[in-house]
Amino acid sequence: MSRIVTLVLFLVLVVGGGVLIGTATVPGEWYEALAKPAFNPPNWIFAPVWTILYVMIAVAGWRVWTRTHTAGAMAIWWLQLGLNFLWSPVFFTQKAIGPAFVIILALLVSILAFISVTRRRDRVAALMFVPYAAWVAFAALLNGSILVLN
Repeated sequence: MSRIVTLVLFLVLVVGGGVLIGTATVPGEWYEALAKPAFNPPNWIFAPVWTILYVMIAVAGWRVWTRTHTAGAMAIWWLQLGLNFLWSPVFFTQKAIGPAFVIILALLVSILAFISVTRRRDRVAALMFVPYAAWVAFAALLNGSILVLN
């Protein structure tokens, strides 16, 4: 399979999956009624940030996928993607703030593990996950704050 086709498949999987989950779990009245910390960003910011991050996640995964001896890194990449896609349904659909907090902490650990494992073999892929780690750390703080406040 050509590298371009593989890249397109990664983009469709990650961006498409993120869009699908995002539209299926749109924050509603329940979320609006929750007490939130003062640093809670406006809702409109999440879609553009996640779109950019999903493109970077896809490209990083594609870069690692196309290299040799990357089974460990790809296992971590798949783990973080699964945790990422799991968080919204648990938080917004199941309204399970505590379990969502556990998931987002595990997600952060998996992102940091991916960075650690790939930093020597593919520095670009590792660096593409740094903004993702920062955003998920912020989201974990937000999730934890919402848990405490509610």
